[in-house]
Amino acid sequence: MKKFAFCLVLLIGAAYAGYVLAEKDSDELMQQAQSQFKPIPTELQEIEGITLTPERIELGKWLYFDPRLSKSWLISCNTCHNLALGGVDLEETSIGHGWAKGPRNAPTVLNSVFNIAQFWDGRAEDLQAQAKGPVQAGVEMNNTPERVEQTLKSIPEYVQRFRKAFPGDSNPVTFDNMADAIEAFEATLLTPGSPFDKYLNGDSQALSKAQKKGLKLFMNKGCSTCHNGINVGGGSYHPFGVVEKPGSKILPEADKGRFVVTETASDKYVFKVPSLRNIELTPPYFHSGQVWDLEQAVAIMGSSQLGIKLSRNETAAIVTFLKTLTGEQPRVEYPILPPHTKGTPLPVTGVSGNVAGH
Repeated sequence: MKKFAFCLVLLIGAAYAGYVLAEKDSDELMQQAQSQFKPIPTELQEIEGITLTPERIELGKWLYFDPRLSKSWLISCNTCHNLALGGVDLEETSIGHGWAKGPRNAPTVLNSVFNIAQFWDGRAEDLQAQAKGPVQAGVEMNNTPERVEQTLKSIPEYVQRFRKAFPGDSNPVTFDNMADAIEAFEATLLTPGSPFDKYLNGDSQALSKAQKKGLKLFMNKGCSTCHNGINVGGGSYHPFGVVEKPGSKILPEADKGRFVVTETASDKYVFKVPSLRNIELTPPYFHSGQVWDLEQAVAIMGSSQLGIKLSRNETAAIVTFLKTLTGEQPRVEYPILPPHTKGTPLPVTGVSGNVAGH
């Protein structure tokens, strides 16, 4: 009997020691994650350089969904950055004016306010600058600032909305103010409350054992060297193909990335690191949009960026973790837009102008 009791004590002690070790490992993993990532805020916060008033945000929502900002009256911001589809269009590269195909995959608009810059090559310093680009790009909305202003000024309800959104301006209906309003609306498009955010906020049960294994691999294999911070990416620029260049279909030779912006030789094939927030919702992947499978994308990143061949189990584990980055999608009521008038420029088809894309 004494021998049985002694054995029972040993078993309980071993189990407790294992529990303590597991808890210690779990705490260390959480601390490691908290040092590299930050959760998406649950409430809209003040953002430097962006005026967030209810009037400006509401006007920005109207403009975001209004296809009349395009020359054809067919394309709105939401066409390529569909809020019902994770903020993307689920196309390899976006289709624009006159069915022209753009050169790059459309990145998600969700949480984009946290990016270091906008577009794959970072040529727009913020969302205000980004909002102007697609409107004028020949392969996107193919419009001009003058025509946009003429359109908006011809619609009385828009004029009233601009006056309320920009009360200090003597001439509020301008192309710049259009972009400011869209920026304000886009700044509200956040996706908090993901399982990973809950984990970062201290809930150790928010991730399963398999998801924690994927997180550990994600950090220890080196993925978080580039994909870190609040957006799990979006905060730096790196060459695509650090160790091994992927095939020419995935990394087209003609698209030299940030080099076109800086004209610096070392920036050839350098791109902004994409955010991995809501990544399971936003295929296809990479700036070329040539990879539809998330596990394949992870494997390519392992060989191209880290110089390692991830096993099938490792790749699957990392993807299991990546799916914990899907947050609560913004609930946006589709606006009823005001009608045009006789003074509104009518739609025009045909491709012309600047061809720059995402």
